[in-house]
Amino acid sequence: MGVVLSLDEKKKHEGSIQPLVDLTKADMGRVNELILSKAGSDVEMIPEVANHLISSGGKRLRPMLTLASARMCGYEGDGHVKLATSVEFMHTATLLHDDVVDESDLRRGKSTARTIWGNQASVLVGDFLLGQAFKMMVDVGSLEALDVLATSASIIAEGEVMQLAAAKNMETTEDEYLAVIKAKTAALFSAAAEVGPIIAGASRADRVALRSYGLNLGLAFQLVDDALDYGGSARDLGKNVGDDFREGKITMPLLLSYRRGTAEERTFWKKSIEEGANDDSALEKAIGLMTRYGAIADTVQRARHFGEIARDALAPLAATPEKDALIDVIDFCISRVN
Repeated sequence: MGVVLSLDEKKKHEGSIQPLVDLTKADMGRVNELILSKAGSDVEMIPEVANHLISSGGKRLRPMLTLASARMCGYEGDGHVKLATSVEFMHTATLLHDDVVDESDLRRGKSTARTIWGNQASVLVGDFLLGQAFKMMVDVGSLEALDVLATSASIIAEGEVMQLAAAKNMETTEDEYLAVIKAKTAALFSAAAEVGPIIAGASRADRVALRSYGLNLGLAFQLVDDALDYGGSARDLGKNVGDDFREGKITMPLLLSYRRGTAEERTFWKKSIEEGANDDSALEKAIGLMTRYGAIADTVQRARHFGEIARDALAPLAATPEKDALIDVIDFCISRVN
């Protein structure tokens, strides 16, 4: 039997990123200034490529996690601003590299850097941003924070290779796919949330709680992105609906549909993904199959599961405005698909 929510209850569970934005506004102003400063270079193409993506309208959720987690643990210095900027540079570098690997033409509604300046420039500017990120981590002077972010950079790279190995392979299991997104997406969310309590000198329990929160929020975030690619809009995605399908990406809705389908339908999926028969009519059929087998809805349900783990991770922490804002972010990330 389904659960019927009142309009007030629905609104409560929609969540909002605004409380987090408001709480971190002053610090994010400093982060944005540092981003512009550290993205500068005498090599003209570097700031051009970097600013093309940096200024393209992302929510900057990851650096806000660093700022909020530091503040909620009582941090009063300025190292969190440098670490938050490092996190954003790591994320931006990953996007530049991703677009080259995926041969993507659109990012956040704009042409990707690779389509304007070429693949080589995108990769090299991504490397420059990673270098700047690590210089700022060193400036902060926390070996523990440096270790957490350096480890996440390594894990992200491993995730990229894992995804490459699984590309267009319809025999990829759900566990294998979750391992990919845990590395590719959730690792940076986790690190972003953990370095705040580290520089604040918080207890191990608080540090572990925020690490778990970030990890599970990242998993939920990516699964919702997976669902949006087949059930969202270009405005929500910042790219065209169905781009994952056209690029032959293995994602959760696709895996579930493949597993649950008939032998004939599995042949369709293999031709579409492994052989590239993925025109508009194939996309329409793919979305129809996903709807028939509840694959999009079940992907969102899995996202909710990880969202609840993130919520439970924060439960023991002391009540603060930052804690409330981080809880709101969970609901916001999942409600994007509604």
